[in-house]
Amino acid sequence: MIRLRPRRIRLVCWTSAVVVVVLFAAIATTLTGPTGNGYGTFQRGDQFAMIGLGVLFALGALLFTRPRVEADARGVRVRNIIGSYELPWEVVRGVRFDRGAPWAALELYDDDLLPMVALQAADKQLAVDGVRALRRLHQEHLATLAERASRR
Repeated sequence: MIRLRPRRIRLVCWTSAVVVVVLFAAIATTLTGPTGNGYGTFQRGDQFAMIGLGVLFALGALLFTRPRVEADARGVRVRNIIGSYELPWEVVRGVRFDRGAPWAALELYDDDLLPMVALQAADKQLAVDGVRALRRLHQEHLATLAERASRR
């Protein structure tokens, strides 16, 4: 079984999430006294709301850590930022990682391309090794199908 996750984007997202929460908490501590025009004052609830917004933005950034690809002899499971797919190898024509593409993709027999955000060009050799491993599994599946067909 192969499990692949992006490395660089996870580091960036976790760092950004921490920075956002700290920044919003620091802003929340400055929300005291009257507002700019003097008609209202900042309350404790405003400070908690600001911290809550920071947590929500951080969780939004952490969505980008979600992508994953898992594959075995039966098929491949792709989880992108939004959406998940489970495909048997029978529907996969090939594994593509075109020059200049931001991430790899599965080419399907119905001429669709399914992006695999977990295999990002930013991860360089890690992504190349992941694509090679997926191609190996796909080739093994094709060889198994050819062997079964020749027995008949």
